[in-house]
Amino acid sequence: MSQTDTRVGGVEAAPTRGGSRRYWTSRRRDQLTGYLFIAPQLLGSVAFVILPLILVVWYSLHEWNVLAGTFEFVGAENYSALADDPNLGAVLRATGLFSVGLVVFNLGLALLLAVLLNQKLRGTIVFRTLFFSPVVVSLVAWTIVWGFLLQDDGGVNGLLDTVGVDGPNWLRGEGTAMLSVVVVQVFKNVGLNMVLFLAALQGVPAEMYEAAEVDGASRIRQFWRITVPLISPTILLTSIITVVGSLQVFAQIAVLTQGGPGTSTTVLVYYLYQQAFQFHHFGYGATLSIVLFAIVLALTVLQWQMRKRWVFHES
Repeated sequence: MSQTDTRVGGVEAAPTRGGSRRYWTSRRRDQLTGYLFIAPQLLGSVAFVILPLILVVWYSLHEWNVLAGTFEFVGAENYSALADDPNLGAVLRATGLFSVGLVVFNLGLALLLAVLLNQKLRGTIVFRTLFFSPVVVSLVAWTIVWGFLLQDDGGVNGLLDTVGVDGPNWLRGEGTAMLSVVVVQVFKNVGLNMVLFLAALQGVPAEMYEAAEVDGASRIRQFWRITVPLISPTILLTSIITVVGSLQVFAQIAVLTQGGPGTSTTVLVYYLYQQAFQFHHFGYGATLSIVLFAIVLALTVLQWQMRKRWVFHES
């Protein structure tokens, strides 16, 4: 038999009957099987994530006028226009206000509901279903219904009128429009985070609560010392999902307020839509989408790094 080294990639091929080396060893077949399994996900990521990101960066360096049929390279002019945009500051403030309001109210209410519905009481299954049902309702249908309810002569003001309260025009007041959009979004998706928190709460060992009661710990102390640390991985997951979702809100703004009154509810995604598809500034719209991507990436990385400080088993 020849003594020539037939190693390929550090793996020696098995000898065949004639003294030659067989290429398709069991290890290589296993590797090929693994690559075939990840191929659909890899191709999907390339086609729908990596390639669009590259194209967006390319478009941001051009001024693309679809109506005129022009596609002109302008370099960094679109990025320079960000500093001169008089509306960008108000748009970023509206985006931040919406995100903070949604995250605080959604996570807080979801955790409260999960704690209440985790009790062994009659009828909890019915309430779990009621709170989760809006999650599976069409977003546009949900928003349209709430649009009618929040009108000046809508159902919400009609209900307030029965107790002698003169309600405002919720969607047209600068002080109430953003609050209305946040509330609509919270009621739409709070059930999803509630279910995640509920699953986490049911995984907390009952023996820990029993030991804490023996030591004289109050319910509040048990919650902060036992419940919150043990469900902190779920809190991290829900916070990342909610933050990313809050920065991508569009349908609610488009249906309820169209960014008004003024720019009080014009969040970054809706402003991007206006620039690209209403004003046909596709290059500037692509630039705004890169800003949105950078914000989402930075906040996600920040939350992931902060987990070492407060997430159980991560410190």
